[in-house]
Amino acid sequence: MYKVFVNEKKLLLSKQSENLEKTLRYENVTSLEIALDLLENTSVKELNVFGENLNEIWAEFQKLFRIIEAAGGIVSNPDQDILFIRRLGKWDLPKGKMEKGESREESAVREIEEETGLKDVELKKFINTTYHIYVERNGEKILKCTHWFDMSFKGEDTSKPQIEEGITEVAWKNVSQIESEVFPNTFRNIELIIKEFWSSSIK
Repeated sequence: MYKVFVNEKKLLLSKQSENLEKTLRYENVTSLEIALDLLENTSVKELNVFGENLNEIWAEFQKLFRIIEAAGGIVSNPDQDILFIRRLGKWDLPKGKMEKGESREESAVREIEEETGLKDVELKKFINTTYHIYVERNGEKILKCTHWFDMSFKGEDTSKPQIEEGITEVAWKNVSQIESEVFPNTFRNIELIIKEFWSSSIK
């Protein structure tokens, strides 16, 4: 299944009907357009579009947008604190658009080093991809696919915010700080990927 966030509301594309606030059976691309309209213009907070052929649903959904791929990471230090950036008043994980010819891994390491000032970040493994939708100033709809990696840092802390990218703070946060400070003031897909990272770390 695919979870896509639309203005912090959840759109779930799946094979089976899921127990969400609203469900729509996939008939054709119009089903997807209706789903997006409901999430963008009504009080519906979560919606499930389901159908047997999930690959077809996802392919048709992607055609509605210009796709931008990005990569980033959950960077942990030896104390198991996680590295966050603060941008536009919200806590976020370091990430950015992939450049032409870059692999996801190369892009994740480069973006983290640029946005946080850290050097020699070690990439461990792929975690997952998150999806969210936003609209450019020219009205173009974007589907942003961000590929997340588990990363570690053991060197000297040279962290400093990349001011020119609107980042005002770089900070290490422990579990209790993440739950009390970060989660109330971040994006749903960021909260989702951190919780997934925690659950995979426990296994």
